[in-house]
Amino acid sequence: MDWVTALPPSGGISYNCCLVIVDRNRKTPIFLPFHKDNNAMDTALILWNSVFSHTGLFKNIISDRDPNLKSALWTNLHRFFGTKLSFSIAYHPQTDELEERIIQTLEEMI
Repeated sequence: MDWVTALPPSGGISYNCCLVIVDRNRKTPIFLPFHKDNNAMDTALILWNSVFSHTGLFKNIISDRDPNLKSALWTNLHRFFGTKLSFSIAYHPQTDELEERIIQTLEEMI
């Protein structure tokens, strides 16, 4: 899970970021419009309503060290649901090669 930032505003609400999630079981990318100023609660609600309600919870979420995902809220959510949050090293292709390739393709398309 990673964010693509500094996008030109789009949509009626002027989204300026994109949350990119790769479902590794299905090898399917999920793109969610986002605001740069969304907080940990906003992120959790968007994921619950747009992803987990359709796919179910992921056993493991790998992300960079985004402050929203390192918050107490996220730590408690993962503990409650019994899921695992793993942090990768930024731009570490061995950890998130598929995701980085999808992000690169998205940026080229934009």
